[in-house]
Amino acid sequence: MKNNLILLFIVLFSISLYAGDKSRKGTNGADQLLVPVGARSIATGGAFVANVIGLESIYYNPAGLDISQRTEAMFSYMNYVADINLSYFAVGTHLGDMGSIAISFKSFDFGDIPVTTNEFPDGTGYTYSPNFMTIGLTYSKVLTDRVSIGTNFKLISENIGNTNASGFAIDAGVQYKFTEQLSIGAAIHNIGPNMVYGGQDLRVQTGVPGSVIGAPNGTYEVVAEEFQIPSYFQLSLAYKESFDEQNMLNLASTFTANNSLEDAFNLGLEYSYMNTFFLRGGYQLSTENNDESIYGFTAGAGINYDFSDIGVSFDYAYRDVKEFPTSNHIFTVKLSFQ
Repeated sequence: MKNNLILLFIVLFSISLYAGDKSRKGTNGADQLLVPVGARSIATGGAFVANVIGLESIYYNPAGLDISQRTEAMFSYMNYVADINLSYFAVGTHLGDMGSIAISFKSFDFGDIPVTTNEFPDGTGYTYSPNFMTIGLTYSKVLTDRVSIGTNFKLISENIGNTNASGFAIDAGVQYKFTEQLSIGAAIHNIGPNMVYGGQDLRVQTGVPGSVIGAPNGTYEVVAEEFQIPSYFQLSLAYKESFDEQNMLNLASTFTANNSLEDAFNLGLEYSYMNTFFLRGGYQLSTENNDESIYGFTAGAGINYDFSDIGVSFDYAYRDVKEFPTSNHIFTVKLSFQ
């Protein structure tokens, strides 16, 4: 088992080395895949890849889904940037020795955008609203008391007016516990084929060059270029210290190797009192040009309470955003059932 685990880490890390190069910065699309979800994980800077569990693990490391071994439902809402809002819903259940499965739905609300043309640069009186969404199916299984694995299959859809692009991607992850205090995890995200836009809005009607006056107009279609989806690899280490039965501190660090952005280190911490009240903080540090990053520190708090066989938790996160008048505010509600 140990040899297989070492081999898996080597394979995942090798894939990350060849995922891309710096010359591809700014060339990918489907950036909706990079927008995080879940107030707890955002508040801790996305650093708890090694020991995140339950439905919140779907985005960060699907290996953690089966560890909770409960039926859960989760709704998260983010006030993003430029008046864009994000909604996320997931539900999952434990299937005994078969592991755990979950489905998730992530969508963006861009609001109503005025339609403009060359003839009406101030607007035609009509509006449109882009529709970006990701639908996921996740499977996870605890193999031993130390090792868990998971994978996530995602359908990606982007619609802007009568133009659209669709694709799919796969995430995979593993978590390993050295002790009850120390954990390591690795995950690779968004492995899939290129996407390309197409649709009616790319067909342009115009006069045929060289035609005589009065000849019928012709049409041509703009051929969009394919784009890669933003894949990345993460390697994480987490440590948990229990001071007594009531006070506990979680610390974590994650290295993120991107195929189209600067690599980054994610740092996070969480203090919990009686496993009921939580305070959190985090930071993402880019390995290059960190002063150009639009995101700063993260912070948050949460409360968790069990009513007999039903658990209810509410989490809030704040993420500092530079160059924009408003920062990110994230709210998450989770229900769990034995």
